[in-house]
Amino acid sequence: MNPLALFTRRVRGFRVIDIIAVMVIVVTALASYAFKTSAGAEDADANTIEAQIQDEQKRIRLLNAELAHLDDPARIETLSTQYLGLAPIAARQEIALAGLPRVAGAPAPAPQPIPIAPSTDEPAPPVKP
Repeated sequence: MNPLALFTRRVRGFRVIDIIAVMVIVVTALASYAFKTSAGAEDADANTIEAQIQDEQKRIRLLNAELAHLDDPARIETLSTQYLGLAPIAARQEIALAGLPRVAGAPAPAPQPIPIAPSTDEPAPPVKP
């Protein structure tokens, strides 16, 4: 069979080479459409991930600001005075090195219970004997 006959042979009025060319164009168009759709989906996924990253960065900044507020020494001092009854060390509480054995031999004061407000979220568990 002559390879040049492919260019002149006709099927139902169309040259075989024309049918092959149309099929190649259709396959190329479909492949191009599939690749474009796939790239669009990946681009949308990338945009979603970038938005999540920005949200997480905002949350990190917010948590760092909250941590800075909670670690404020003035706030901690106020809370320790208000709820624990703590105060700065008075001058009369300081002792010389020679007086440490006398203080070490003294009985420890009885601990005072700290009042705790009952939780309103859930009832207290029953006490087991």
